[in-house]
Amino acid sequence: MQSAFIQSDIAHWAHTGTGLYDGRPKVEKLRAIANLYPESVHVIARKGSGISTIRDLKGKRVSLDERGSGALVDARLILAAYGLSENDLAAEYLKSRAAGDKLKAGQLDAFFSVSGWPEGGVAELAAAWDIELIPIVGEEAAALINEHSFFSPDAIPGDVYRGVEEARTISVNAIWATSSDVPEQLIYDVTAALWHPATRKLLDSGHAKGRAIKIETAVKGLGIPLHPGADKFYKERQAK
Repeated sequence: MQSAFIQSDIAHWAHTGTGLYDGRPKVEKLRAIANLYPESVHVIARKGSGISTIRDLKGKRVSLDERGSGALVDARLILAAYGLSENDLAAEYLKSRAAGDKLKAGQLDAFFSVSGWPEGGVAELAAAWDIELIPIVGEEAAALINEHSFFSPDAIPGDVYRGVEEARTISVNAIWATSSDVPEQLIYDVTAALWHPATRKLLDSGHAKGRAIKIETAVKGLGIPLHPGADKFYKERQAK
């Protein structure tokens, strides 16, 4: 069976030929089976850097993640929602661990990272350094979620990272995707198996992100159309 786990933003860009896939042929057969779990947008800043909102990033030394990454495109969209662009920052393009090293060295004020929490690199940074998470909230965040179907409201709980308070943010979702070429009945059966009580026990006994995989959020923030087989399963489930 043709299927893969993929971030909802990347799936959306591939399906529409935008973002990272601007100028490339659209992957129009891409279809979703389920939203699995959120990958939260982390905006990490040094304590004492004077950054408490996204707008405070203006004029600061900020890493937007590495070039060619989905996180970089997400960061650009977030900045634009708050009236900023890369030209308003001293922008750098580093992976999160390298960005964390520069932050500790006093050579960076903040950086963006998109991942499920707890992110290992951020946890290591927080264990050795005083940091804070900058919230992505307000009318700007609401407009961003309304405009881009792959974003969802989210929160990173307090003390996920040492000494760091809860931060409201947004997330993209890790989704299970397939092709419209895969038969409807097969995807119906796969979807039913995903939400079977026996699968629930396995998810709850493993990684924390397994426990975040819930049928209540299965069709939220997908960014691409549902496969007809999955759509049939969810409609039948809703009708019961």
